[in-house]
Amino acid sequence: MRVSTSQIYDSGISGITSNQATLYKTQAQLAAGRRVLTPSDDPVASARALVVTQSLNVSERYIENQTTANSSLALVEGYTQSAVNLIQNVRERLVEAGNTSLTNSDRQAIATELEARLQELVGLANSQDGAGRYLFSGYMSSTTPFSADSTGKITYNGDSGERLLQVEATRFMPASVAGDDLFVNSRMGNGTFETRTGGNLSVNGAPPPAYTNNGYNTGTAMVTPGSVSDPAKWASANNPRDFMVRFSVATAADGTKTTTYRLYDNRNPANPVDISGAAQPYVAGQAIALADNTAVPVEDYGGSFIVKGAPNDGDSFTVTPSGTQSLFATLENAIAALNTPVGTTYTSTQLVNDIAAELSNIDQNLDNVNRVQAKLGARMNELDSLQATSESVSVQYKTTISGLVDLDYAKAISDFAKQQTQLEAAQASYAKIMQLGLFNYL
Repeated sequence: MRVSTSQIYDSGISGITSNQATLYKTQAQLAAGRRVLTPSDDPVASARALVVTQSLNVSERYIENQTTANSSLALVEGYTQSAVNLIQNVRERLVEAGNTSLTNSDRQAIATELEARLQELVGLANSQDGAGRYLFSGYMSSTTPFSADSTGKITYNGDSGERLLQVEATRFMPASVAGDDLFVNSRMGNGTFETRTGGNLSVNGAPPPAYTNNGYNTGTAMVTPGSVSDPAKWASANNPRDFMVRFSVATAADGTKTTTYRLYDNRNPANPVDISGAAQPYVAGQAIALADNTAVPVEDYGGSFIVKGAPNDGDSFTVTPSGTQSLFATLENAIAALNTPVGTTYTSTQLVNDIAAELSNIDQNLDNVNRVQAKLGARMNELDSLQATSESVSVQYKTTISGLVDLDYAKAISDFAKQQTQLEAAQASYAKIMQLGLFNYL
């Protein structure tokens, strides 16, 4: 077969070009560290790698959201702990204020300190994050959550929403706490019912019904928050849940005093119903059971409270279902009590009863803050667990992608050396063949 000079040139150049292209591709793979540089290099691996890469990107977004949520919750938890410390400090001062040996000036000094604590609490409740958003205003992050109304009472201006972040395919994590949940929605009293002084109800010597509350108790009796020993009985449909106990003091000819009490269903304070059956002897420190002694059989409502000290004739205490009271209102009530001078009208016994009631309320406030704090801790623990899982999944995705498109350096370097040798041989052989022309021998 006859081979023309042009064919020799074309064949040589084609071989050199092909070897150069193969060498340059291997060099590009080595530089990028990837076997698949374009979809045409391995269409199947490229398609699978694209799907896994998308999954990896979603997983990394979840990890970012988990980190953001954890940071937000950690910030909220820090302010919550500050609130716990403040409440504990306030409680210590209220216990001190219950000391009847203090003077009016002493109590006013404590009230002044509590006013400072109240303003500090408002500052905590109105805290902002680094972006200027209020932490405790619910969805209304641009609204100042707590402010004083026209009467000077601290009120909540936010809503009950909790801002959510998607931290997993099917999991949305609250990254904030609503201010009403943390500072406002605390139960009063013992959490089920609240005991209070009902005032001296002796009107011309006539007991209820149709009584008129004429102010504070006049004796030295003090009431405890009480407790529920049997929740099932307390939940009875017949339980009025509003009670009043009224004391009567009879003096014998020899000066001996006998104190008894009657228990009333006080759902209608204008016309309370006697459910004691008969006057019950009062023993200081002995529990007064909340029960309907007129029912057959006697219906025990599963709750009781204790009265200590000596009530005067007509003194009373009430039991009402626990409502909600904000931490701010608890401090405001305590400050008002401490600023009220103790004298013939507002007695030291009444002060102790009022302080005791607010101590019960502040304990409920503290329990509520602790509940929210525990909820924050549980969320942060869950985020830690989710983050560990997400990071593990991301590693698996990266390993899969690496197996699909990453380069085997040992094989690539070996191929590069071989291809380089092939290119040099092609170039050398081409140079030799170019010297075989007839004119080189003339």
